[in-house]
Formats: sequence, structure tokens, C-alpha cells
Amino acid sequence: MPLNRRDFLKLSAAGVGGALCADAANAAQRETKQLPPDAVGMLYDSSLCIGCKACMSACKDANNMPPETPGQPTPLWDTPPETSGRTLNVIKLYQNGSAEHKDQEVDGYAFMKRHCLHCVDPSCVSVCPVSAMTKDPMTGIVEHHADRCIGCRYCVYSCPFGIPKYEYEDAFGQIQKCQFCAHLQAKGVIPACCDVCPTGASLFGTVEDLKQESQRRLQMQTDQEYEFPRGKLGGGRPGHIAKASRYLKHVYGEKELGGTQVMYMSAVSFDKLGLPTNVPDFGYPTISEGIQHTLYKWMLGPAVLLSGLVYVVHRNTRNHHDDDHSDSETSSDKGTS
Repeated sequence: MPLNRRDFLKLSAAGVGGALCADAANAAQRETKQLPPDAVGMLYDSSLCIGCKACMSACKDANNMPPETPGQPTPLWDTPPETSGRTLNVIKLYQNGSAEHKDQEVDGYAFMKRHCLHCVDPSCVSVCPVSAMTKDPMTGIVEHHADRCIGCRYCVYSCPFGIPKYEYEDAFGQIQKCQFCAHLQAKGVIPACCDVCPTGASLFGTVEDLKQESQRRLQMQTDQEYEFPRGKLGGGRPGHIAKASRYLKHVYGEKELGGTQVMYMSAVSFDKLGLPTNVPDFGYPTISEGIQHTLYKWMLGPAVLLSGLVYVVHRNTRNHHDDDHSDSETSSDKGTS
């Protein structure tokens, strides 16, 4: 179908408008928030995980969560397939082909731990209208406060990792997510999942120390035995002796979406383990909040919108009056004739 002059001008105007909007969005983007100096986190090493699910059981006990037994006519054991309002932490399995070799993408298998990553610049905190989601200024832990929550579930829809879950099965349901055992940390106890992990696959510590530990592992010689710390990094527990894996030369969470306090190491691609990889190095709130703050600066955005609405109403009212006047003149002419 040939493109006429009018359509060409419309498409050109749309293209220019889109480019201007993109430039405006980039100009309005705020800087990514930074971690507190003493922020705590976790390093999860998929190659050390043996899939025992001790972390899941300890998480349930620490947070008084009921068991989930989907598809079991006679419930025997806790078997949640995904995080939910009753499960804050889950171990998932990747497998391919014959699944003969651990930490191998082809004909192999690997374990993956899913729970809140405690983003440096969290979307859930940004969208919450009542500050039910907060980020601790000292530890960086992202917490949910049920007494403030209004159940809007904006946090559920905004999280790029799909972590906050709503208790749909409860008439008075609440948002549930991993709080990184903040109630235990307040007593000087490390998160339950890291405390019980037998191999150190879930390792607790400050974010900066964990980053240094991850770099140490990336320098290890494959298939050589090393001692891996358990529980808390530098906590004094006897380590776990294991062979170093063929790690991917990337630690997930160092840069993704502005960084996360829970970081991952693996020999299997992170996208195969269920983590989003096609994401920017900045948090989404840097754009959304930047645009909002720009639009509402000096109330320019609402003023422009209000002016547009007033103009539309005025135009429609004038057209309506003109139509009534025209109909009146037509009726008068018919009566005269």
C-alpha cells in the first residue's frame, strides 16, 4: 500500500515524538541508590548446593510458616514448587537430557535457591504508597510491614524477580516475602538458611566481604580442592572441603538492576536457573521516579493536564451550543415556510 504525504508526516511526527520522549526519560532518570557501608547479604554458590533443602525447613521454622503439600491426598512432607504466601525460600532444580552430571548445562543438573534478593534500589519499595515496604538504612534489608499494608499488591506486580506473594487462600491475606531473618539478626543470629547450610552454599556476611569471596572463587583452579566457609563469612566455623567448579566468570547481582545484596555463582547459565538476564545495570525506579519527579516539579505536569482537559471541555461545550443554535435556526426556518 503506497504511503501518501499525510501518512508520511504522521509517521515522522510520531517518530520524532517518541525520540523526544525517550530523551526526556533519559534526562529525567535519577541516580541509582547506593548500599549502606555495612550492608549485609548472602552469596549463594549453586555448585556447592546439594539440594538437601535444610534451608527451606529452617526458614519455615524461623518464620512460623505452615507446610505446603500440593497434590498430596495424604500430606507427608513439605513440597512447595515455588515461593508463595507460605514459603519464603525454595530450592529449585534445573535438569537437561540424561541429567548425569552436576553443574553441567547439557545432560546435567544444578540447584537454584529462590527468595528475595534485597535489591539495592528495590522496585517494591518505590511503588508502595504507604511505606509498607522499606529498606533498612543500616543493613539494607528490604522488609515488609504488615501493619501498614493496604493490600494493593503493587509490590507483587513491580518486582522483576517475582518475589513478594499475596496470601490469596486467606480471607485476610497479607504480602509475604523473605525478610532475611531480620528478627534473628536483631538478636545477633544469622539468617536461618545460612545457619543450617551444611556446605556453605548459602553464605552470610557483609556485601563487600562477600564480593571479595566471590572473586577469590573465580580465581580458583577447576577441580582443585579448596576450603569453603560455612554459615557466616569469617565466623570461625570449620569450612567445607570441595572441588572448585567451572564457574561462570560473572557474579549475578553485582550489577543487575543496580545490584542486589543476594548474589549468585554458578557453572550453569543464570537464565537457565530462572534469573532474568536481559535487564539493565540500573534499577527501574531510577526511570519511573525520575519521570514522576520531573512531571510533578512545580506541579507543571498536572497544570498542563488540567489545561488540556479545560480546553477539551470548553471546545466540546462550544460545539454543543453551536449545534443547538443551528437546530434552532433550522426549526425557525421551517415554521416560517
